[in-house]
Amino acid sequence: MTANELLYRLALQRISKIGDITAKKLIAHCGSAEQVFKEKKDRLLKIDGIGVSIYKELSSGSRFLKEAESEMKFIDDESICVQTFDESGYPEKLKHCIDGPVLLFTKGNINFDKKRIISIVGTRNITTYGMAFCETLLAELVPFEPVIVSGLAYGVDIQAHKQAVKNNLQTIACLAHGLNQIYPKIHQKYVTEILKNGGLVTDFWSTSQPERENFLQRNRIIAGMSEATIVVESAEKGGSLVTADIAHSYNRDVFAVPGRVTDKYSSGCNQLIRSEKAHLISSAADLVYWLNWDLPELEKSKPIQKQLFVQLTHEEQKLFDFLNNQGQQPIDLIALGCEMPTNKVATLLLNMELQGVIRPLPGKVFEVI
Repeated sequence: MTANELLYRLALQRISKIGDITAKKLIAHCGSAEQVFKEKKDRLLKIDGIGVSIYKELSSGSRFLKEAESEMKFIDDESICVQTFDESGYPEKLKHCIDGPVLLFTKGNINFDKKRIISIVGTRNITTYGMAFCETLLAELVPFEPVIVSGLAYGVDIQAHKQAVKNNLQTIACLAHGLNQIYPKIHQKYVTEILKNGGLVTDFWSTSQPERENFLQRNRIIAGMSEATIVVESAEKGGSLVTADIAHSYNRDVFAVPGRVTDKYSSGCNQLIRSEKAHLISSAADLVYWLNWDLPELEKSKPIQKQLFVQLTHEEQKLFDFLNNQGQQPIDLIALGCEMPTNKVATLLLNMELQGVIRPLPGKVFEVI
């Protein structure tokens, strides 16, 4: 894309009455954003959805071009990369979203060409259960090298970014404002590490502030660029459920971490599972199974090192010894073989899974790692 075309696309993006869907339609019809502003009135009005009010905005394009020039200066001064919807480099899956942004502004070392991109979202009031799940999940996903997308917010978002950095996975923070600031400010301390192996993404100008409606708008990017969206914890209402709904509308896989029915921040996840909008996820194995991921041949041949110095209770040790001797076993046979109630075995297995000594397989089957 030439600098001149970028200028006109910025100007087109600046017109409030023209959203991403309409902007794409105009560019496709006229051949370029520059030609949109130069197109004759009668030809523009023949385009479906283009009325007199939009034509008037386009005819006074000099005002929007002046604002675009100012943003172009910011882009140049800050060495910001701009990706546009109809060129290579733009996230492939986002290209298939009708309301995907015309322009994406990025900073860092982002590689959108990786096939495995997943988003991890959830409540800002993350619990120790949610933190432990994120830590275990990201560690288990290392062999698959996924890109981790989230929104840099408090709670689940920043935990996902931190665990991605810890495990040397590329992570992308999708912002609800321009690249001239970080919100919340306290998360500025994580940005340097994120930029080293990943980066920041937004479709907002430097003049935009982190207003409530912007967060809802940016959620379509989090959901759209990802192969799957995972909701770790959520109350009955929240932005992460909006992201899950958007991902579901894009026909993407949605996963939710189950929790106790009495837990406030599991109620949203439980509802997603109950309404069949999301698959239940208890470990990376569930994600790998539903997305049909395969390990590289090199990784398949590597032995998996067991976690050292894990302290198991007497009952957990009994389950571990049973699985170690019998191999893969369904939960009902584990309960029978260890002479314990199934509901108690389920709780013990979850604790052992979080400690990294066992893992679940499809069909409620478990095995020692």
